[in-house]
Amino acid sequence: MTVLASALDTGGSDYADARAAMLDKLAALDAEHAKALAGGGEKYTARHRKRGKMLARERIELLVDPDSPFLELSPLAAWGSDYTVGASLITGIGVIEGVECLITANDPTVRGGASNPWTLKKALRANEIAYANRLPVVSLVESGGADLPSQKEIFIPGGALFRDLTRLSAAGIPTIAVVFGNSTAGGAYVPGMSDHAVMIKERSKVFLGGPPLVKMATGEESDDESLGGAEMHARTSGLADHYAVDEADALRQARRIVARLNHRKAHPDPDPAFVEPPKYDEEELLGIVPGDLKTPFDPREVIARIVDGSDFDEFKPLYGPSLVTGWASLHGYPVGILANAQGVLFGPESQKAAQFIQLANQRDVPLVFLHNTTGYMVGKEYEQSGIIKHGAMMINAVSNSRVPHLSVLMGASYGAGHYGMCGRAYDPRFLFAWPSAKSAVMGPQQLAGVLSIVARASAAAKGQPYDDEADAGLRALVEAQIESESLPMFLSGRLYDDGVVDPRDTRTVLGLCLSAIHTAPVEGARGGFGVFRM
Repeated sequence: MTVLASALDTGGSDYADARAAMLDKLAALDAEHAKALAGGGEKYTARHRKRGKMLARERIELLVDPDSPFLELSPLAAWGSDYTVGASLITGIGVIEGVECLITANDPTVRGGASNPWTLKKALRANEIAYANRLPVVSLVESGGADLPSQKEIFIPGGALFRDLTRLSAAGIPTIAVVFGNSTAGGAYVPGMSDHAVMIKERSKVFLGGPPLVKMATGEESDDESLGGAEMHARTSGLADHYAVDEADALRQARRIVARLNHRKAHPDPDPAFVEPPKYDEEELLGIVPGDLKTPFDPREVIARIVDGSDFDEFKPLYGPSLVTGWASLHGYPVGILANAQGVLFGPESQKAAQFIQLANQRDVPLVFLHNTTGYMVGKEYEQSGIIKHGAMMINAVSNSRVPHLSVLMGASYGAGHYGMCGRAYDPRFLFAWPSAKSAVMGPQQLAGVLSIVARASAAAKGQPYDDEADAGLRALVEAQIESESLPMFLSGRLYDDGVVDPRDTRTVLGLCLSAIHTAPVEGARGGFGVFRM
């Protein structure tokens, strides 16, 4: 074994300061997660319970296997917008009758579970994850349909939800809808386009047009039950495949459907008895990333605390040292790891990364990207030495790699370095951020400085005096804006990641993702890369 040696000084002031800064960020994160857990708030939660209904998370808890984990995805969706944090929808991966499934659940305490633009983005992301990893989809439906004031933003792209259900089914990925209340108008197509539909006596309401709309359109008088109740759909229309007497019975039937799917993983799970935990305490991950991201840190200290047995075989350790690459196992799954060591990526790092990514594809090994990069190096010397073509080589390799990618933003993730390290635009299977992460086109000071230089040059070209006092104010304003837009909660609110996680949970989160990934075949590219400029 090649066990990593740790040089982390847990008794030093630097470690204590970094740990304190991380704990402060985690406290702020917990406060925002609490908003998502609160849903529509006490008033609407109480009203929902008074109707004899379970909350969305209680339904999920009864659906998944007892004491099994549920990896919630995008819990901060819509953060910083005019909509409730969480986007009135819960999504995540849970185990049902031993089968890993993608679960979605409308939160009816938030505007009746109505879908807003962020609900749509979150649901579409969940469908992407289900499709890429061949995870059965279980939809726990209770929604008033589209949030009408925002219909212009969701009507056209909203049809993609129904398209996704049919494409999942066509790909042999099971889809199951359990209807707890309203599933009306376009929402009626969720059970209509799912492989299996469970409806609940005197609770489920599924129709294209409710009684008021039918009255207006046709003059016909009707009631909810005869128009779209569970019994009608079970006995007359045939839309309901299963008729449940209450919510608990509906969830029981959903579990039995999953049990009978005969849905098997493409790769068997590793035997946990042979998986060795890291040699170092995960608690120490809190003090590795400095509060000031300009201060470099050694990502091997992170790797040593997340991989099996802290065992890591480094690839090209003496070449391109500001990018660490190597092989390890994580919860028994083989992985290749790319981790930024000092922030800046140079030509050798880019070439090293491209070769390593090709090797991972030859071996069918998933890749884990641990971000702490300010981007590719700039300057005359580096431009002349070919930094553009070397960076393009790395981005080419990432773009055309076919093995699954997992990304974790630990510190900085700026500019094209974010792309080369498989940021959101490059379709990693999963991407998570630590509370310490920041991501943008460039750092706030650099961006504000560039704008200042351009403005000063423009004034000089016109022969106009330059207002230094106004410039200082503008720089401060721009820095504050970019700083706020670089923070993890802002980015997570826009679904640029799949969640902000406690560093101590990194190994567990990656393990759950790797397990989900191996439901689908893991196959690398054999050639098929673009032209590498040498």
